[in-house]
This record gives sequence, C-alpha cells and structure tokens, in this order.
Amino acid sequence: MKVLIINLAGETTRMDFQRRQMDSLGLDYERLEAVTPKTLYPPANDPFWTLWERPLRPGEKALFASHQKAWETVVRDDAPRLILEDDALLSTEMPAFLAQAEAFGKAERICLEVRGRKKLVSRRLSAVYPRIRRLYQDCTGSAAYVLWPSGASKLLARGRRHPGLSDAVMSHAYEVHSYQADPALAVQLDQCAAYGIGQVLETQSSLSSAPIPRRADFSLRQRWLFRWRRVGAQIRMGRRALCCLWSASWREIPLNRSRWWRVRKKNPTFFSLL
Repeated sequence: MKVLIINLAGETTRMDFQRRQMDSLGLDYERLEAVTPKTLYPPANDPFWTLWERPLRPGEKALFASHQKAWETVVRDDAPRLILEDDALLSTEMPAFLAQAEAFGKAERICLEVRGRKKLVSRRLSAVYPRIRRLYQDCTGSAAYVLWPSGASKLLARGRRHPGLSDAVMSHAYEVHSYQADPALAVQLDQCAAYGIGQVLETQSSLSSAPIPRRADFSLRQRWLFRWRRVGAQIRMGRRALCCLWSASWREIPLNRSRWWRVRKKNPTFFSLL
C-alpha cells in the first residue's frame, strides 16, 4: 500500500525524518505538497470558511485543504492509501498491518493513531481481522489513517458542505465506515513523551500557537450560527453514543509497544530503532 505524506515545502527536517522512516520500513511513499494559507482555495477570507463551529485559524484551513488534496489523490488512484502528516511516528509493525488491512473489504477508513483521549469503539475486536475495532466516534487526530476510495469520496462530499478541523470533519462523518487499529500503530511526535517513547524529534505546531480569530470580528448572526452548529454537533454525538450503547463503549486505545524510530541527539541526521 502506498503512503501519502502531507508536507510543507519549508519543513525539510520533518520530510527527511519521514524519508528515512519510510525507507527503513520498506514503504512506498509519495510526498504531497501541503496547502498553505497563501495557496488556499477558496481564499482564506471566503465565506466558505465560516461554515464551521467556530472561527478557523489560517493554518487550520490550510491543513483541512491539504487533507482534501490527499482524499482527491485516493479517489484518482482508485486504491487505498496510508495518509500521514509529516510528524507521524510509526510502529515497525506497520508494513505487516498494511499488507493485511489492504484486503479488509469492510473498511472505508482505519484510524491508526492515539492522542490520549477515549474513543467510542466496538466492545469486540473484528472477527475477520482481530487487530481492529469498529470506530463510532473519534475525538482528535488526523496524523495517520488508511483511506479507501469510497471513504475518500464521502469525505470530499462532506468537506464541500462543511469545512472545518481535519480530524473533526472525519470524526463527524458517520457515513464513513470507520475502524480503529487496536493497539494503535502511530503517534504524533508531540505525543511521544506522553506515551513513554521519549523525545524523538523536536517539533513545534504552528496551529496551536496561532490565536483563534476573535468572534467579535464576526456579525451577531454569524456568532449565533457558530454556536448553533456547535450545539448541533454535540447533539449528533450524543445520539451516536446512544445508538451504539449496547455494542460500543468509550475506551482509551493502547499504543503498540513494538519498536519505534528515533533521532539520535548527537547526530540528528541518523535514525535508529528504539
């Protein structure tokens, strides 16, 4: 299965990290040029970007558009792809997982990562493929997932109507048949310490550091629309949980404890196994 890596032109250190990680795992990959606020379409000031539950940062708009670009690639290639953000660290078991998952016909998306939050998943592992659970409600994270063309088409259709945070748009796409790897096989670099992996590579997110646009800069009508969309999303999440009450539960997915890749501090151009 081919890998699509979303990477900004200026993030050469991260891409070097991914290049070495892909080569070491024997994964075929393609770099996907990330969208920036300057190359965003529609432009950042277009009313289209006010259709989310709150005002979006420029970087959040660009990240969503970058994932849309990846979804379009999956549809064009008509084959499942592993989609990664350039700060995703992978388990060495990933190649074996992908080889098996590619033949799993029921899935349209498989989330591979964790970020320390519980997810609404099936109580039982899949009978067909016992390393995944049905995923009914995710909470955060869009750094590592497998996507099939049918799932990509559904996400593109939703994204044309409801732009937003890339992970939240996928989480709210209940029409997509989603699964969760259990144990998880990927983690973002900023979560390594939290999972006891140690600091792999120093990273700094431009998304969280940028301030959220002030609601006061929007009209009263728009501010009410933000609020009602947020309330509507919470109601949909509650209904989703009630519908899955007997077959699913909220649980924190463990992280796979196999080997992981790291950067040696004395020589940041050399990568080795943890």
